[in-house]
Formats: sequence, C-alpha cells, structure tokens
Amino acid sequence: SSSCRQVGPTEVYRFDISYAGWSHSKKNEYKPHLKKCWCIPSSHSAAFVAAMEDVLEVYSRPYDETLPVICMDEKPVQLLAQAREGFTSNSTGIRYEDNEYVRNGTCSIFLFTEPLAGWRHAEAKQQRTRTDWAKRIKWLLDERYPNVERVILVCDNLNTHNIASLYEAFEPEEALRLAKRLEIHHTPKHGSWLNIAEIELSALGNQCLYKRRISSVENLNEELLSWNTERNAGQKSVNWQFKTADARTKLKHLYPILNFYWSEECQLAVQDCRRPYKTEAPLSYIELLNVTK
Repeated sequence: SSSCRQVGPTEVYRFDISYAGWSHSKKNEYKPHLKKCWCIPSSHSAAFVAAMEDVLEVYSRPYDETLPVICMDEKPVQLLAQAREGFTSNSTGIRYEDNEYVRNGTCSIFLFTEPLAGWRHAEAKQQRTRTDWAKRIKWLLDERYPNVERVILVCDNLNTHNIASLYEAFEPEEALRLAKRLEIHHTPKHGSWLNIAEIELSALGNQCLYKRRISSVENLNEELLSWNTERNAGQKSVNWQFKTADARTKLKHLYPILNFYWSEECQLAVQDCRRPYKTEAPLSYIELLNVTK
C-alpha cells in the first residue's frame, strides 16, 4: 500500500508502506512489550550438567515395577470464592459470573507421577512445609508402594525436598526406615523443565484449574480426585525423548570446555588433522577446538 502527504502547494511526497510497516523499519524486530523467560544457564556449568545427566540417566532406565521411578512437584494455588452467585442463561447455556471475587488464602498441590506406568496422584494441602512433604513421602512409600524395596524419586532442589525433612517430621527410627527406601535425584537449578511432574502439572492446570474459582482445599481435592481418576483410567503417559547424547549436542555450551565430551567423529577428525608441512607435532588446544567446530 502507499500513502500521500501534501507538503506545499504543489509538492506531494509519496511513501511506500508495506503491511509489515515502514520500509527499512525495525518496528517488527524491537518488541519491548514482549517478555521471554529461560530456564537454562547462559554459560557452562559443571553443577548443572552433572545434575542434568544424573536425571537423564534415571529416565533412560527400563521399566522395573520393583524399582519405580517417581517424579514429584508442587504447585501453589490461590483459593477464590464467588462474591455473588452467578447464573446460567436458559436460552444460550452461557454461565455468567461476577468479575468480583473473594480471596480465601492459598494452598499447595503435591503431585506424584510414575511416567512409565501412566499413573499420577495430586492432592492439595494447606501448606508446603518440611513436615507436609515428609508426610506425602510416607504416604508414597507405605501406602502406594508398600512392597517395593526402593522408590527412585526425581524432584527439584527445593530446600524441603531432602532427607532432613523426614527427621524433622518423624522419630529417628521412622525417618531412617523411610530414608533407606528412598533414592532422591534432584534436577539442577534453572533445570526444573527436566522434571516430568511439571508436564503433569501443566496438564492439570489446563484441564482442571484453568479460569476456575475454587473456594476451599476440600473442594479442590474433590476436583483433583476426579482429574486423577479420569487421567489414570486413560493410561496417559509421558514419552520422554531427551537423552544424554542429545544434551551433549544441543546443550554443548553448558559443558565446561576442558571436560567437553568428544564424540567419535571429533576424535577421528583430530587424528586425521596435521600441522602445516605434515609434521607429527601434537596440536595445541585451540587448534583442537577449531578442528571440532
């Protein structure tokens, strides 16, 4: 499209305006109204890759019903009540709600899932203290998996997600008994996306909690029970595809350079490379790095 502007009595300037904006404009490149978040460090981190590969190796294990791999996570929820009762239109079936609501405090959803078995369980508690977490672990070990020797638990590195919480909630003998049956693997800092339980929490938010006002923990647990039952009945599972080899390729910048994993192709390239004049002198580290790029 084009636009005309009259400057003087006889002078008319014509500007070509495309649908994308003014010609040579950077308007579409600069978007200060948008915000993006990231969960991966910007530079190499040995601590991150160590925890990441530990979790990925756990996910690569074959299914073993005697050693279940469980992922857990928590989700805070704000409890909201209606200020005035809504109504449903008889003619259209549309539900009308007042945009005013009453705050009834907050609670926390504890979600456990066994991805390879297609099982998950979510339950809301008033708080998420060390004692609350320890009680959920006791439920998991004694009621859900009473006959297995050990449960492998993947969770984020929240300060309540550790063996110390068991000793804060129970007698030493009981805490030690539970600890012996629990093998914990923490996701790295800024790496909560490695926790499969986050995928289940996302599904829970979209399928059960999205744009809904739930006024109490009791009502929320009724909704969670229905969601658990329906999703478990459908045997919904997560097919995790991200492997350790993928991490070493796609997240190469996270690995410290001196300890970087050399693939078989890189090793062959280095062996075939020679200095000028075909000398057998060893390559410098910088030259090795250039060879593998």
